[in-house]
Amino acid sequence: MASTDAFVLQQEILEKFGTVLDEKLAPECVRLCQMFNLSAEDLLYKWEVLVLGAARVFPPDMIPALKAKCQSDIAKANTARQKLKSGFNGSFGRTRGAFGRLNTRLNGQTVQGTPTKPNVQRQDGLGVALGEDMKVPVAGPSKVKFIGPTIDEDLRKRRAYRYMYEKVYERSTALDRRIDEFGELVMEHYHIEELGDPTAATEEEVTIVGRITLDSETSAGPVKLNEAALTLESSRMMGSGARVPLRFDPNVKVRQGKQGVGGIGLFPGAIVALRGKNGGGGWFSVTEILALPPLKACRDAAAPPHPGSSFSMVVACGPFTPDTDFQYKNWHRLLAKIKAEKPNVMLLLGPFIDAAHPFIKEGEIDVSPYDIFREIVVANLMDFLASSPGSLILIVSSVRDIISDHAVFPQCEMDAEFSSDPRIRFLPNPCRFSLNNVTFGVSSVDVLFHLRKEEFFKRAEEIESVIPEAGDVQPNDAMSNACRHLLQQRSFYPLFPVPLELAHEVNLDVTHLKGLDLCAGEGVEKDKAPEVLITPSRLKHFSKHVDSTVVVNPSFLTKGTFAKLTCDGTVVTEILRLE
Repeated sequence: MASTDAFVLQQEILEKFGTVLDEKLAPECVRLCQMFNLSAEDLLYKWEVLVLGAARVFPPDMIPALKAKCQSDIAKANTARQKLKSGFNGSFGRTRGAFGRLNTRLNGQTVQGTPTKPNVQRQDGLGVALGEDMKVPVAGPSKVKFIGPTIDEDLRKRRAYRYMYEKVYERSTALDRRIDEFGELVMEHYHIEELGDPTAATEEEVTIVGRITLDSETSAGPVKLNEAALTLESSRMMGSGARVPLRFDPNVKVRQGKQGVGGIGLFPGAIVALRGKNGGGGWFSVTEILALPPLKACRDAAAPPHPGSSFSMVVACGPFTPDTDFQYKNWHRLLAKIKAEKPNVMLLLGPFIDAAHPFIKEGEIDVSPYDIFREIVVANLMDFLASSPGSLILIVSSVRDIISDHAVFPQCEMDAEFSSDPRIRFLPNPCRFSLNNVTFGVSSVDVLFHLRKEEFFKRAEEIESVIPEAGDVQPNDAMSNACRHLLQQRSFYPLFPVPLELAHEVNLDVTHLKGLDLCAGEGVEKDKAPEVLITPSRLKHFSKHVDSTVVVNPSFLTKGTFAKLTCDGTVVTEILRLE
């Protein structure tokens, strides 16, 4: 029988290598495969690594080289396994030994090779079933009413769209639609009968609406937006989709902007309304900038809160472990804190298992990321729910999450197979939802950093300025103005295109820009701003009152910070640091 297996293996080796391999060397290759438990294809891959960039030959001295290669790979794998094991046995250890299961391979063999009954078993290609010691606790009465994205299969399929299938026409249509929608808003707000074409020469001033772009011909390389390279792109309906350079009048004014700002921030992708004329010189001369119509407040601030509607909420954003280790220390410290305080709602934003983590990129983790997510995140959350049965957990993934099979933005929610507990809800990225009639907008993309990097501020005289609301931060605060861009542009990500040097952070699907609409979502009233906007950023953590919205940047848990919200008629926010 053994001789038959060796013969079959030899035939497979000869078939894989073809004429490159001398038939006399085939028995030696068979012995190598048997010694290191390799298939013929595995042996071929190792040989290709050795001859990469050289002549594709298989001389007799290749056998010792292949043997040394196999031994080296085994040594590296053992070293990585020991690193991972020491990390898991350190801060990952729990009293019931659940993380011992992570050292168990799915085929029932431990790392040391001792047969054992596996506690982690596959349900399908994405998840693993809960072990006997991870029973779902009984849900208690919750004081929080959640309204938001449902788990309806048809709606989820719509959110889980196929990407990498964009067509040029569909992209341009989506971009044009956004310009046209803002054009209608501007006409209604400013009582304008007709919008003009920025490319048409006129003697009288007209009002135009378009998208800010960077003139690639006057800028060399990836440069920041500046006044010399400023152009406006119109929609096909308003100006045949043409681009025209902008020139600002020395006495340019901004109408109905926030009082005290002293101008307007511009960035690639921003929709703007301008007044001026094209005198035939090849550019559009801007004499007035019209602020975009503001969103309405979600509810009257003077309205009394509903009895029993108060709730507490903790918000934490990934990454949850630093690049230097894979031990999730801050995550476990946060868990200890929330188990003691028992908030009514816990909102977690990814990435949870960061695809950019060095341990993942360098292949030092030999455990399935899905298994790690189950053990590090889901199992610990089940522990928390056991101690606080009435709590609700909301999970928003990130485009950098290796456990998500939808790595584009807007992003579908993670698979519900990770947890069947109704108190753990997986939400799309971005999303709108409400808790006890308090509306939230949430995204895990660092849009504030992208905006601050690309923004160009144009000074202008203010006319008909809007007086800031009570509680608003200083009008000239740069960060609050960046947050105001999201509200004015009505988008979770108003930039286009994504900055070249930051393109690896967000894979923007232009065709589905509707999924980034700040005013869209189940149960969301049109033209109304969220009461709370959560947008994590690498910039310094903050909580600011911007117009009628509380904007919260909890920063990343790797920096040791998270946010705590108390909602009782008003939203009180604290940025806390892990002790």
